[in-house]
Amino acid sequence: MSGTRRPYLLVTCEHGGNRIPADLASRFRGMRRILDSHRGYDAGALVMGRALAAALNAPLVASTTSRLVVDLNRSLDNRSVWSDATSPLPPDVRERIVQRHYAPYRSKVERLVAAAHRAGRQVIHFSSHSFTPVLDGTTRRADVGLLYDPARPGETTLCAAIQRDLREAVAGLRVRRNYPYAGKSDGLTSSLRKRYLPAAYVGIEIELNQAIVAATPARWRWLRERVIASIASALT
Repeated sequence: MSGTRRPYLLVTCEHGGNRIPADLASRFRGMRRILDSHRGYDAGALVMGRALAAALNAPLVASTTSRLVVDLNRSLDNRSVWSDATSPLPPDVRERIVQRHYAPYRSKVERLVAAAHRAGRQVIHFSSHSFTPVLDGTTRRADVGLLYDPARPGETTLCAAIQRDLREAVAGLRVRRNYPYAGKSDGLTSSLRKRYLPAAYVGIEIELNQAIVAATPARWRWLRERVIASIASALT
């Protein structure tokens, strides 16, 4: 979207915590170890989301409800929106979960994007995530992942600029695009792409390696500050 209006910046965090609602506590009894793992939430994603939103002076929409209750980053027709703990629940209980947790979150994000669009502003949306360094025995070979749709020029250009700035600033930092997941996979950014033209909406998922999140506080702070600096540089 061309014009003189500044883009509308938005930060979200769909997997920010591992909280279980009180009315579902019995369903998750004995699952604390799983809830504290990458299966329960994205460690460090909320810290990164808050820091990025503050640096960009952007609104933050975040959830601390575990994705094992309902995955806010999946469409309702995606089987993985429900976990092993919630998929067996009766339809009326799952519908209540949708109305209490899923729908309000999605609606808030959608309202912000729609309002910016009506005002004639391009939306640049960063979704904060993190990934486990080893999944199913496979080591992920990246420190930072940038997920986007290669068919959308604005997303390609922005991710290339962030990657370039990070690599130039930090020798040896492993920054990969559409890794460890494909940016076009089902998710919040993908659902918004279906509603808005490429020039109107740019959606990027930021993925940070949890090995660095769990490292020393200084190294973790350094990584998020460096990523934020590169994002800010790319935006200008």
